[in-house]
Amino acid sequence: MEKLIARIGYAAHNYSAVVELPDEVIVVTHKNFEGIKQAVKDSLKFSKEGHLESGDVVPDWVKNGYEVEFKMEISALLQYYDGILTRSALSRITGINERQLGHYASGHRKPRAKQRERIIEGFHRLGKEFSSVE
Repeated sequence: MEKLIARIGYAAHNYSAVVELPDEVIVVTHKNFEGIKQAVKDSLKFSKEGHLESGDVVPDWVKNGYEVEFKMEISALLQYYDGILTRSALSRITGINERQLGHYASGHRKPRAKQRERIIEGFHRLGKEFSSVE
């Protein structure tokens, strides 16, 4: 079974996903998060059917089967939780000011590696706190 990675980002009021395959790159967009995941699955299914019907050499991911792992870029993560967690709350858990978080959420700016790590660590701490509730 092949593991395919779909990288999801957010910009210009749309989620976008890229799946880099050995023989092609699949790019899709959608207005919402669940929609982008379904668009990736539909595009992979379409590509798989095309490979099988073409009579050409069939890639391993088609022959062996595949599963999709979705990985969110910071823009998609922040956009997804916008409205669920306030920017004020996100600022407290990440130590990054609200305005800068807004730029990252909209996709207008990409965080540097250190900022990205602060955001990820903040979400991980929040997850640990939630999981400790009895």
